[in-house]
Amino acid sequence: MNMSFEFLRVFSYWDVLLNGLGITLLFTIGAAIVGTLLGFVISLMRVAPSRFIKWPARLYVEFFRGTPMLIQLFWIFFCLPLILGQDIPPYVSVMLSMVLFMAAITSETFRGSLKSISGEQHDACVALGLNFRVKAINVIFPQALLRSIPPLMSNVVSLFKESALISSVGIADLMFVSSNISSSTGRPVEFLTAAAVIYFVVAFPATRLVDLIEKRFLIRFA
Repeated sequence: MNMSFEFLRVFSYWDVLLNGLGITLLFTIGAAIVGTLLGFVISLMRVAPSRFIKWPARLYVEFFRGTPMLIQLFWIFFCLPLILGQDIPPYVSVMLSMVLFMAAITSETFRGSLKSISGEQHDACVALGLNFRVKAINVIFPQALLRSIPPLMSNVVSLFKESALISSVGIADLMFVSSNISSSTGRPVEFLTAAAVIYFVVAFPATRLVDLIEKRFLIRFA
């Protein structure tokens, strides 16, 4: 069987592929920001003294970390509208599933950072008469965020790669666009390879940057 590959044809669709990449990055960045903030709130719940606060947060984290993101996406996209009795736009379902997933993995990152904050910091907040909200926003969150930067960036890279799943519900991201082009042109090797290369070009430098920052943070907090 003689097959010829025409990888140069990819450049004819380069603008479409870049538009798909833009959609992928838009969902990734948006979910990363909201998911990180929600993850910090959940991490505070995880370390709360009350079991009525701690256990629901733990159940949430274990569920979303212990089930595939694809199942979560499909459940929100197909099942949640049936329960609510109204349609949910695909982009809302996608963003909701990505945020919930990101919040679950991020909360564990923050929880580890919260444990690394010395007790003197909490004692100082008590001595100054700061309430919980002020302490959490102005004292705990900045320190936890600083200590969590390397793993948080790693989580964002993982979310970027997982975002390829959103093509399964019709979002015109990079994976969706490349799959459609490969089907319409009959050139799956060229365009799916191009998609893989684009994902790699974005993810690999980000991963190396995470490694570099992590080394610097290890030196700083050693």
